[in-house]
Parts: sequence; C-alpha cells; structure tokens
Amino acid sequence: MAGLRALLLLVLVSLMGAIAPASDARTRTVELTIHHSRFSTDAMRFPRESTVRFVVRNTDPIDHELIVGDEGVQLRHEHGTEAHHGARPGEVSVPAGATASTTYTFSRPGALQFGCHLPSHWAYGMRGSIVVTP
Repeated sequence: MAGLRALLLLVLVSLMGAIAPASDARTRTVELTIHHSRFSTDAMRFPRESTVRFVVRNTDPIDHELIVGDEGVQLRHEHGTEAHHGARPGEVSVPAGATASTTYTFSRPGALQFGCHLPSHWAYGMRGSIVVTP
C-alpha cells in the first residue's frame, strides 16, 4: 500500500510539473508550511501583476489543499465537492507528508483569501488573507 501511494504521488508530482506554467525571473516563490492544520502565515501582500509560485509543504498526517481566490471562489469550494486540485492556477491538493505547488498571477488590486476547504478545515480557521496592492 505504501509503495502504491508513493507511486501515485510521483505520478501526481510529474503531472503537475508538466502542466505548471514556466517559471521566469518575474515569478516569486513563497513557501508555505502546513502544521497542525494551520498555514505558516495567515496574511500575505503582493503587488498587482505579480506572479507567485506557492510551494506548500504539508507536515500533517492528513491531506490538505491550497485555494487562492476571492470570496466567490472560496464559497464555491467550501460548498463544492471537488476532492483534488492541481489543474487550475491557485489551486492545489497537498497529500499528507507531501509538497506540492501552484502558480497564481495577481492581476487586480484588492482583497483575496487563501485556505483549505476539506471538510471542516475552513471553519477550523485554516485560511488567511491576501492584499494585492496597486
């Protein structure tokens, strides 16, 4: 079972690399750690038009996810049924003990949120705010 899980994780990471946008000098990398169902930060700030590659390390024994977006995106995920993410910018599933990444471009100034919408995680407080400056 552990071997199958490792193989599936390897395939998932390989696929994510194949569909991830190319990184260049204008892409900033932000590392987030998940520990005890909390992100390592609850607030971030980025300038408009910046592209950020989020590298998320899950140190918990349970799965998590990172969803970046406005309130509408967060509500759809909180009440939706998507179990896994990775094909859309700003959305990634992070299996227990794994590291995964997603890239997001902040195109408009304003307030966004990030969080995990697996059952009860958002309500538990597994979320934070993002300010996009002009």
